[in-house]
Amino acid sequence: MDHVEAAPFRPGGGVVRVSPQTLSEADRRLVAAWAADCAERVVALFEAEAPDDDRPRALIARTRAFARGEVKTADEIRRRFAGGVGAGAVKVPAAVAAARAAGQAVAVCHMGAHALGAAAYAVKAVGLANPRRPEAVKDEIRWQLDHMSAEVRAVLRALPPVGENSSGPLGPGLLASGQLGAIMRDLQAGLT
Repeated sequence: MDHVEAAPFRPGGGVVRVSPQTLSEADRRLVAAWAADCAERVVALFEAEAPDDDRPRALIARTRAFARGEVKTADEIRRRFAGGVGAGAVKVPAAVAAARAAGQAVAVCHMGAHALGAAAYAVKAVGLANPRRPEAVKDEIRWQLDHMSAEVRAVLRALPPVGENSSGPLGPGLLASGQLGAIMRDLQAGLT
């Protein structure tokens, strides 16, 4: 199974390099459904703080539509930031993490590695919502790993390890550091 799209030609010659974090369109559609599942498990944490704000749920719905092939990839890439949840929309950290999980899920249309970002933010949301249950983080990671198909597992295994490739969300930065980085490493270790 080919996991990286062929490099498109640029007007005037040359080849545009595609990040190994991008994945093929078919693979992005495949992992988008799993990313939506991860984000949907925690969206209620956001809705508890902002019951009249349906933006995270709308992002998850768009992610599912992308996974089903109901929207064009180019259109969805252009819209990936539309309908996002601003930093000040909620203050409770678990709700913020839940909104970010939905935002990462909808970004899978652009780059497949965002599926792991959606999962990591969902795990973070669960941990923040359950501070007296330290096992909640491990339990959520286990749920996520148990609820992915063999095909999704294979696609996600093709991604570079978090922190080792700077051409996308798995590169050095927010997702590769602190609690999110540890969650991403646990997720990637569990793919084997």
